[in-house]
Amino acid sequence: MKLIKLIRYIPVLAVLLWLSSCKEDMDYKTPAGGDGSVPQVVSNVSVENLAGKARITYKLPNDKNLLYVKAVYKNSAGAMAETKSSYYKDTLTVEGFADTLEHEISLYSVSRSEVLSSPVVIKVRPLEAPFKKVFKSIEVINAFGGYNLTALNPTRDNVAIIVMKRNAFNQFEVDNFKSIYTRTDDIISKIRGLDTTNHEYAVYVKDKWGNSSDTLVVNVKPIYEAKLDPSKFRGFVLPGDAPQVTNGARLEYAWDGQLGWPWVSFTAQVTGGTNPHMITFDTGVTAKISRIWIRPFPEGTRFYYLSTMRRFEIYGSTNPSLNGALDGSWTLMGTYEVKKPSGLPYGTDNAEDQATAAAGFSWEVDLNAPKVRYIRIRCLENWAGGTAQSINELEVYGSTL
Repeated sequence: MKLIKLIRYIPVLAVLLWLSSCKEDMDYKTPAGGDGSVPQVVSNVSVENLAGKARITYKLPNDKNLLYVKAVYKNSAGAMAETKSSYYKDTLTVEGFADTLEHEISLYSVSRSEVLSSPVVIKVRPLEAPFKKVFKSIEVINAFGGYNLTALNPTRDNVAIIVMKRNAFNQFEVDNFKSIYTRTDDIISKIRGLDTTNHEYAVYVKDKWGNSSDTLVVNVKPIYEAKLDPSKFRGFVLPGDAPQVTNGARLEYAWDGQLGWPWVSFTAQVTGGTNPHMITFDTGVTAKISRIWIRPFPEGTRFYYLSTMRRFEIYGSTNPSLNGALDGSWTLMGTYEVKKPSGLPYGTDNAEDQATAAAGFSWEVDLNAPKVRYIRIRCLENWAGGTAQSINELEVYGSTL
């Protein structure tokens, strides 16, 4: 009977022990610092005005109860904002300003008991905000099948370049597929897949605090692009061009539409010397070139190997010097580098590397380049470290209009 009574009391004892344990835990976790005294203020305050913000430096008070310093202010939108900095630092930054007007900042020392000191009031005058600089630098130019949008963001701030298009009600609405969200310093967005009719877009820039620029309305008319007819291509060997290998590979195999050996263009490293190897061909038409697609030749399953081009240049001309000199009769249309997706060592390709190379690389030409008829490809370095080059297939795209 006594045993039964004792068992009845076990749950009650357990609860009492649990409550006692909780009390000890709560007592242990209670924050220290019950001192309700007002902390001393910061002193020797200086201000460095920056783009859209200001850095404030100060001398911390000699107060053992100090926990942090905070700045309280209104941003350009009139909303209250605050920035905190621990007692380990003597600086803080106030941000989110969209103008260059004078703004009042209140600095408070805050104790461990969250008691605020009297405010130290200072004034800042931020420089032009980054999002406004980005907006001023925006350029939109017509490209093949679309447009290129470029802008500069030298301070690498988080910005959004919002692109809007007209909807069915003829009102501008955000196009998320064309808008850009970035913090890179050199912004470029290449939009393709548009028809060659006129397109109207509205563009503005905003920052992470919601500040927005003015709106720029642009009209885009993409340039028509077509594949140049390879049946018109002809080899145009000039003095200085590297000789082809002697076991069957020919320059013309680069555009014959066939893959694998021997339908590949190879230059010979030994007889071609150690200088960059060049090949030259005539497209048969004068055209503004948009891009040149090149599929490298695989040695077995290895694409990034031997004479596959790693770094190279593409030149164009309408009337090249017959002495073969790479002189003023040629225009540099682009400098390129092939990068292996996996980053694996030389001689080792994974499935992603093979699939990427097998699909070919599409190398865009400088939009400012003039119309040309003759193309010259100059290999600066292949994957083996030499300068010989191999091309399994190439295609040239552009407009003859």
